[in-house]
Formats: sequence, C-alpha cells, structure tokens
Amino acid sequence: MMKPYIITHMMESVDGRIDCDMTEQIDPTNSYYEALDRLECPSQLMGRVTMQMHYAEREPFVAVDRTPIGSRAVHKAQEAEGYVIALDTHGKLRWPASAYEGKPLLVITAESCPKAYHEALTAQCISWIAVGTDQIDLVEAMDILYREFHVKRLAVVGGGHVNGAFLEAGLLDEVSLMIGPGIDGRKDMTAVFDGIADSTRPATLLRLESFEKVGEGTLWLRYSF
Repeated sequence: MMKPYIITHMMESVDGRIDCDMTEQIDPTNSYYEALDRLECPSQLMGRVTMQMHYAEREPFVAVDRTPIGSRAVHKAQEAEGYVIALDTHGKLRWPASAYEGKPLLVITAESCPKAYHEALTAQCISWIAVGTDQIDLVEAMDILYREFHVKRLAVVGGGHVNGAFLEAGLLDEVSLMIGPGIDGRKDMTAVFDGIADSTRPATLLRLESFEKVGEGTLWLRYSF
C-alpha cells in the first residue's frame, strides 16, 4: 500500500475544542493559513460537515434512483498538482463549482453511494473515488490518491471525527496543532480527535518536533508519530 505523507493541521482552544466560530474569536489573525502554507501540502482534505460549511450548496443532493455504484471505481476529471478533497460517504453534498481556490475538487464516497451521484459529479467535471462497501475505506482511498492522482503530501484540515478516523486507520504521519489563547468550555463540543468507538484504545504517543509562537499568542506545535 502506498499513500501520501499525511499531516493533520488544526486550530484549537486551550481545552482542545475546534469549533470554527470559536477559534476565529481566539485568534482572528491569518496565522492558521500561514502555517498551512508552510506545511507545503498542495492537497487538502475535509469531511462532509466542514465542506458543507465552507464550499457546498445549502440544499443536499437527492438521488431519484438510489441504485448504488456497487464497486470500487475512480474517475479523474483532470490532472492537477493539488486538489481540494471531500469525504462524502453517502453522496449528500451538491457543488456550485468544480474547483476551489484554484484547485480541482475531488470527492471520495463509499460504494453504497448512489451511482446517480457519481454521474452528477462526472457531468460537472469533478473527479471522484468510490471505495469501501458501506463506509469509505480510507486506507485504499489514500493508495488511490497516491497512485492515480499523484498526491504526495496531504493536509487533513477538518474536522475531529475525520482526524479520529485517520488516526484509527494508522494513516497520519504528523500532527500540526495550533493552540489559540482562549477557552471554549461548552458541553459536547468536538475535540481535535474524536469519534473513536473503542474505549479500550491506548493513547497514541507522539514525538515533539518543533514549537513556536505565532499570531496573537497562539502556540504552533508539530508532532511526528
């Protein structure tokens, strides 16, 4: 199995929460994006919730024909040095454009996703990958990204459950963590890594590689595995 070098890059409060509105309050500077540029990852990946918040249409995609695509499949609409990558297991997101921030969109779904969704993406000149029976097989998806889309470095930039899934799958090479000078404290807010169901899972040990102060009192930490 081949895969990109994968870095999760997140801004959090002192208590480890990652709500975007909150983190923008505690560090209103551009330090998060400046740090992301320094990670030199031409491709960035986000989960469905984050993509819905920043890029997708408000109304969901609804397939009239729910017949699943039913097997591993790949469609490359165009070759690029970097992609904006969305995880959308069941094909819920509708897209107003095929590229964002100068990079083509690439959508990853499960094989249970309706074939009609992939046909709609193809019609919009959007690349896609269908892999994993009912849930996205992240390991195989990363192999496809590396081999067929030539993604060598990838930043995972949202959110906590996506980070948890990549951690659980053993796919992360580095954690880039920005701790803003503020506390959230609200009940049931998502943490940087979240959603792993195995309550017996041991802690994952990291090695501190660097730290520096950026923005308005934000601490930028970089860890390797």
